[in-house]
Amino acid sequence: MGGIDHSLATQCASLRIVCVVSFLNEARHLGTFLASMAAQLRFPDLLLLIDDGSSDASPQIAAEFAAQHDGVRVLSRPRRPPTRDRLAEANELRAFLWGCEQIDVPWDIVVKMDADLALSGDLFETMERAFLGKPTLGMAGSYLSVIDERTGRARREPCLPNHVRGPTKFYRRGCFEQISPLPTFLGWDTIDEITARMHGWDALSIACPEGDTIHLRPTGHLDGRLRAQYRWGICAYRIGQHPLWVLLSVGRRMGDRPRLFASLAFLAGWMSSALRRDQRAAPAVLAHGRSEQLAELRSRARALAFTRRKSEIAV
Repeated sequence: MGGIDHSLATQCASLRIVCVVSFLNEARHLGTFLASMAAQLRFPDLLLLIDDGSSDASPQIAAEFAAQHDGVRVLSRPRRPPTRDRLAEANELRAFLWGCEQIDVPWDIVVKMDADLALSGDLFETMERAFLGKPTLGMAGSYLSVIDERTGRARREPCLPNHVRGPTKFYRRGCFEQISPLPTFLGWDTIDEITARMHGWDALSIACPEGDTIHLRPTGHLDGRLRAQYRWGICAYRIGQHPLWVLLSVGRRMGDRPRLFASLAFLAGWMSSALRRDQRAAPAVLAHGRSEQLAELRSRARALAFTRRKSEIAV
């Protein structure tokens, strides 16, 4: 495996950050997102707003913001024919990668960011500090919360510490170049971090002191929970999850809404992807990911056994 380039570790002042934000018909949320971007304690050195073929007022909202702020550009991609499932075709990732090709300034960190977010005010400052303090940090992102409709309070969406959610992906240049090209299919946002760890980089979700970034459109709410579960099943196959891990995922989803059907949709997604023999992660990445999953399962089993022995001794 390739080694890590530590040349950036010598930088102690700041990093050059380019943020690429793609959007498609996001007029409902884009204003809120841009207001939270303007409020950043540390604004990115370049902000690229990529209109991915919107038919609503999103391009105008982006253009007005760019006219009022330095270091902001709006770029447009041509409209595409409607697709049955935009997320399944990873069009959002394709727009981000296209945006990366348009970067014409030096950079150290490139950020993939969704437009349906209300950013924590210290997000970029926190991430920059994390990368400066940890030379092996290849990618990082924010924990995300949603506003509970019943209580009005923020509730964090589930996320393991070593998983970086797709809506806020900060890549160190050396890591990004080493794991490229990113696969443009469902599961890419897990394959990228497995590949990074395989090359010796760390991938971390990081809590911001001012609080989590708010996900204005909760995960799975774009076009229904069942379709989201079905997609996650496809992701499980494409990233090469170990069969035991898949079974445990099915069991864990028994409590998700809608009850039972969430698990069945996830399993149906995995089985349909397997039957189609969908494209998967590269064999080396698949093997590394499975070794990580088995190591995690062994660790959990040992922890559970220790807890039981401790309970028996106490009795």
